[in-house]
Parts: sequence; structure tokens; C-alpha cells
Amino acid sequence: MARRILVTGGAGYIGSHAVLALLEAGHQVLTVDNLSNGHRDAVLGGEFTEVDLLDVAALDHAFGSFRPDAVLHFAGAIEVGESMRDPLKYFRINVGGSLNLLAAMRRHGTEAIVFSSTAAVFGTPVRVPIEEADAKAPINPYGESKLMVERVLGELARAHGLKACALRYLNAAGADPSGRLAERHEPESHLIPLVLRTAAGSRLEIAIFGTDYDTPDGTCLRDYVHVSDLIEAHLLALDALFAGRSRPAYNLGNGEGYSVRQVIETARRVTGWAIPAREAARRPGDPAREAAAPTRHLQAPDNR
Repeated sequence: MARRILVTGGAGYIGSHAVLALLEAGHQVLTVDNLSNGHRDAVLGGEFTEVDLLDVAALDHAFGSFRPDAVLHFAGAIEVGESMRDPLKYFRINVGGSLNLLAAMRRHGTEAIVFSSTAAVFGTPVRVPIEEADAKAPINPYGESKLMVERVLGELARAHGLKACALRYLNAAGADPSGRLAERHEPESHLIPLVLRTAAGSRLEIAIFGTDYDTPDGTCLRDYVHVSDLIEAHLLALDALFAGRSRPAYNLGNGEGYSVRQVIETARRVTGWAIPAREAARRPGDPAREAAAPTRHLQAPDNR
């Protein structure tokens, strides 16, 4: 069934892939993005409006003119290290912006939202792979801000019947297989793009932050999921919300993790380049291991 979907942060890496997938599925799409980190040319169709979620009047205008049936909410600040240095920014943008968005949804009768959350809500995991019901104890403001929004979604679901689902994932990787979209962050902070930039010669070396973690090779271990798989999960979650069969939250992962050294060694084998690496001190807020167990399953309805 075609719907009207508002996508916040739709000019960013994951959001732009979501916009493309929604359009290909026949939905009408409005992208809302302040372009602080996104790229206007990454929005390959539908409608676009440059709006900051902290601008209540502009947000109201977008909702009033488009009248969405549902929201995919990707907008937000995402860097763990920066959140340790500037926690107020993360609570202002991630929590404040989300509250404004949810209030606009209430005013305009939009009944469903899929929220782009993170496994950082778990903090240092009690076990790996992480299961959805495991304890939530964030160790950085980024994770804390996302958990706050999840809790607000739960309260609105109980009080007002909001159809809400949070998708918690680790590290998105890859790009649209047809080459129409790419991963673009400036400044880039994600491991795989940095490793490949080093292989291409645009960086002198790749830094390994911490080599004394409790992992097989001493470096941080992370779960990676292709961005196309993440977006498929968002569309399935949207269908599940309207069908009344969604859970409040799902982990998105493959249940396995790969260390920083493993990622670098794999890139060396694939590219044939040496990829110089430098060992550096741990970064504040980084847990040793993160891998998500997808114990709850999103399934496509029979008519998809």
C-alpha cells in the first residue's frame, strides 16, 4: 500500500538510501533535512524541504503541507567521541529535535514512526551478541540521548496509541549496489571508509584506537550491516506498525563482530595495498565489544 512518508535526515547517508527505497516501493516521500551533514544531491526524488527539527514553525509547515501517514526518523548527531566532548549538543539535537518532531506528529495526526536508534543504548554489553531485552546502560551521551527518545516513544505509545518502533543497529556499511548513492561524511569518522581512503592514498595512515581491550586481538570488535539491509528493515518495520504486529524495538545485526585489525587486514587483502596503521590510545566512550543478536524477526507481509 502506497503511503505518504516524511523522512528526517533524508539527505544523509542512511536516510538517502531510505528515500530511494521508499520511492522505488511506490510511496510519496518528503525529505526534511537541515543539510548540516547531509547533501541535497543525495535526495534522488520526492519532495525536499530544508528544515531544522529545532525550528517548530518550519516543522509545522512541513507537516501541514505534506500531511504524512508516517515518519522515518534518521536526523540527529551521531559521533560518540563528539558526544563525550559536547553532551549538551547531543541532548539538544537528538532529544530536543525528536520531541519537536513527535509533538508535530501529534498536532497533525501522523500515527506511526520508525526511529533510527543504536546499540549504544546498551552501553558495555552484559553479553555478546546483545539481545533486545538486555540491560540498557549507555556509557556516552550519544547512546543516552537515543535511549531517552526510545523511552519517550514508549510513553506516547501507552498514552496515545502512537505506533512506534526503534531499530537498534551497530555500524552501517556499503552503499547502493547500483552506484547511485555513496557513503559521504565530512569529516569522515567511520572505520571502513577511512581504511579505504588510506588504501587509495588520500590518508597517510589509519589509527587504531586502543589495543588492550578484552578481545581476541586487543582491538574493538563491532558488528557491520550493509546499508541496503538496514533500509529493508525500516520498510518492514513500517509495514509491521500499520499491520499491528510490531515490537517496540529490534536489533539489526548479524550476531557476529569483526575487530578493527580484522577490518584492516581484510582491506589489505582485497585492495593489495599495505594500508599503514598506527596504534593510538583508547577513545573515551568506546565499549570493547558490540554485536547484535537479531532475536526478534521482522517479516514481510504476504502481499509484499
